[in-house]
Amino acid sequence: MVHVNLFKKWMYVLLAFLIVLSICVWKETRKGYYVSLKVESSTKQVHMILWKWNIPKQGNIQHKADNDSSTVFWSTKASHIKTKEKNSVTQTGSNLVTNPQKPAGSVKVWNKDTSSKNLSPRLQKVRKNYLAMNKYYVNYTGRRNAAKLSPEKLLCQLRERLDFHMIQASDGPFNTSEWETYLPRRNISMELGQLGQCAVVSSAGSMKSSYLGPEIDSHNAVLRFNGAPTKGFQVDVGVKTTIRLLNSQILTVEEQKVITDPQYNTGTLIVWDPAPYHADIHEWYRKPDYSFFSSYKKYRDTHPEQPFYILNPYLQWQLWDILQENSPEDIQPNPPSSGMLGIVIMMHLCDKVDVYEFLPSKRQTDVCHYFQKFFDQACTMGAYHPLLFEKNMVKHLNQGTDEDIYLHGKVTLSGLRNVQC
Repeated sequence: MVHVNLFKKWMYVLLAFLIVLSICVWKETRKGYYVSLKVESSTKQVHMILWKWNIPKQGNIQHKADNDSSTVFWSTKASHIKTKEKNSVTQTGSNLVTNPQKPAGSVKVWNKDTSSKNLSPRLQKVRKNYLAMNKYYVNYTGRRNAAKLSPEKLLCQLRERLDFHMIQASDGPFNTSEWETYLPRRNISMELGQLGQCAVVSSAGSMKSSYLGPEIDSHNAVLRFNGAPTKGFQVDVGVKTTIRLLNSQILTVEEQKVITDPQYNTGTLIVWDPAPYHADIHEWYRKPDYSFFSSYKKYRDTHPEQPFYILNPYLQWQLWDILQENSPEDIQPNPPSSGMLGIVIMMHLCDKVDVYEFLPSKRQTDVCHYFQKFFDQACTMGAYHPLLFEKNMVKHLNQGTDEDIYLHGKVTLSGLRNVQC
């Protein structure tokens, strides 16, 4: 009997402890951090409550990745902040202040001034290794802009300095009877016509569970990358494929799959291959990064009616120069990513371009691709490609809202033919 009473007492004590612990945890989750956030406009400052974030004493929101020690910097725009509850708001001069005693939501998006210092130690080391390696013999002697150009001037740089043409039969080593039967006779602009509103769909893991498929398919044209599938993922990524941009490695390593897989056999294909820094076409033709020319010919023999273009090797390094000129630090001396190349190609062909999950949304994940289970933070922050600096540029050019980025990973960019220079 004594043992039974003692057991009951211990049960009561344990129950009381659990109740107290639950109350403490509940109170802790109700706490907020009050910080001052600098917005991208130098004339406005917003004070707000941040929830469930560990906030250091910087003017940026920092988010620790769950499985990495790296830090991604985020910015918040006052004009796009929505509150879940009615807050007490006062206007004092140019400062918008929300009552810190009531909850406020925050729109956390990519900061266009993110630097390599925000990378994890592992990715910082990888970046330094690529800088030292300099595989493509980059010797940049161009200017460095001390201040960030306006979006309008940056768009003019992209329009005036990028050579968007595809390889033609008149180009150097391709002006032979052998190549004449393989290269498309019509240029890509004639083939596709005037494109209105276009979509660029990244292969990021955060596309999964996005339910963006119907919105993506509503565009006049859609660009996808490499082997990114639509079958089985229609609800998230849609089914329409107007252009598929392939890197030469895919064409070489998975030659048979590319030739036979139906997903490659629709729409227009473009293949690109890294060349030495500003090498001429003859030098690149003699020694491509991947020997894809024979694979290209095999594909054309099998699918002679499908438009299949080879991107000229000048574009990648012209784009790299613009990225370097507008970055305050040295970027990786490797070609831009397929993602960035696809974005500028569509900016050239379309009136307006919506880019999905190139800048991460609230669904950000270290899963590299929505159709695979491979984890690496480098897929978001960049390692081989200067991806971090590409994202900075895309954020700077964004004409959409921060809310679109946060909720949908959606950036809206102007077509280059609409730019007044």
